[in-house]
Amino acid sequence: MVAKYLGLNVDLTQAIAIGHDIGHAPFGHAGEEILNSLMCHVPDVKAPKKFWHERNSLFFADYIETLQDPNYAEKPLNLTYAVRDGLICHCGEIDEQGLKPRDNVCNLYDIRQPGQAAPYTWEGCVVKISDKIAFLGRDIEDARSYHILDMGSYRQLREIVASTLGFSLDRNTPPATRSGRAVNTTVLINDMVTDLCMRSNSKDGLCFSEPYFSFLTALKGFCYSNIYKHWRLQEFQKYAEEVLGCIYRVLIKAQVYAENRTLEQYLRYVPKLSATFCDWVIKYTTYDKKKKESLRYNTEDVFNIHDKDSWEKCVVEFISGMTDQYAIEVFEEIISF
Repeated sequence: MVAKYLGLNVDLTQAIAIGHDIGHAPFGHAGEEILNSLMCHVPDVKAPKKFWHERNSLFFADYIETLQDPNYAEKPLNLTYAVRDGLICHCGEIDEQGLKPRDNVCNLYDIRQPGQAAPYTWEGCVVKISDKIAFLGRDIEDARSYHILDMGSYRQLREIVASTLGFSLDRNTPPATRSGRAVNTTVLINDMVTDLCMRSNSKDGLCFSEPYFSFLTALKGFCYSNIYKHWRLQEFQKYAEEVLGCIYRVLIKAQVYAENRTLEQYLRYVPKLSATFCDWVIKYTTYDKKKKESLRYNTEDVFNIHDKDSWEKCVVEFISGMTDQYAIEVFEEIISF
């Protein structure tokens, strides 16, 4: 909607938005930190030494994700520079008024840390700022659903709305109204998008009015204090560490079996994990070239099964493509007897 209002390329914006979190670790940013700790000693193999999900999105887009051609062969996406740039530059803090595209083309793999570079296109900037609006609003809704927010948190949230935007936010049903409209997080997101559209221009960049910029900044602080550091989420992170660490340890030990082409035998007691990981190894290594050819996987040999560091990278990347639920299912499969 923002791209359309501003007269930008809607298809490009949508392509960046759809792909912006491919390769994101399970369990959100906690999973990202867990994988980062697991691979902190792995040298750069087409992807960074440290795991950060924007760089991993680019890596997945370039080397992992595939589409079928008319002959049913799986081939890389071969995305444009503009889309790939939007993927790696979609995150990062928005703490300054006016987000504008950078003016130089660079090797995207030379971007060494998250938030280091602004997107190269206006469409990339739209996705970056929209991502910030969307996840703050959604995280509050999720925190409500899972009873993370207590009465004190609700009071604090209402005070933030009142002090920055000048109207009240009531958690009760029906919610408080402003000019006859229900005021809830959905309405607040809509108001932020509307404010962004009305205030943005080519000279000043993508920007909010001062009240809504203050609100967005305060809302981010609220989420960190009341949601992301909540004791229940801290306890869940310990569980997530055990889940991902267990899968990592099992698959790291599989290297010798991959070298001997007995990977399926090693994983025979964990069929769910075996099916997906063996397929992954066939698709992105030289493990079984005949099988790879028969499955029409026209993909690079991204990982070297005979190199310890590359194998570790192979395992971490495989885990990073899991959903939360699948990671839990695989973990339970491993520890069940």
